[in-house]
Amino acid sequence: MSDLHVVLGTSMHPPYPQGLERAVLGMGCFWGAEEIYWQVDGVHTTAVGYAGGQTSGPSYEAVCTGRTGHAEVVLVVFDPARVAYAELLKIFWEQHDPTQGMRQGNDIGSQYRSLIEVESPDQRRVAEASRDAYQAALTAAGQGTITTEITEATPFWYAEGYHQQYLAKNPNGYRCHAKTGVPFPAGAGA
Repeated sequence: MSDLHVVLGTSMHPPYPQGLERAVLGMGCFWGAEEIYWQVDGVHTTAVGYAGGQTSGPSYEAVCTGRTGHAEVVLVVFDPARVAYAELLKIFWEQHDPTQGMRQGNDIGSQYRSLIEVESPDQRRVAEASRDAYQAALTAAGQGTITTEITEATPFWYAEGYHQQYLAKNPNGYRCHAKTGVPFPAGAGA
């Protein structure tokens, strides 16, 4: 697998430049999630992979069985001086439906669950506050309960090379993100 991001031209693998942080987010099919984040100003690089499971070095085929416990996720390496973690979470909440449990739209299975893996107490605080703010907005709009898991970081396993920046290589490819249509409340969750 090539180390370079085909859109951003940056390394997908550490070490990253000093001062950058990581976010690991699961919001259904990872192809569309990665495309959303590589377009955000302040994002250094993205990669798709697997996290939250019990096995080492999972393959796409193994993850799709649902027996590894992994979710499809996007790794977002970002400069917090240019884009706040809270802004990445605003995008996360608005760009998928976090109430669907083990699915997103027609994609069904535990690998498509909504997931935020936190890497610090501050990320946990921001993630939980953003979840609570978005739940209030969903409730006010008559929508369901958030099922998103917020967990401590687990190993991030890079997906196979053909999955990386898939939608840059295949512009007419599949983008499944069932959205609620509910905007994240302005000024909330940070």
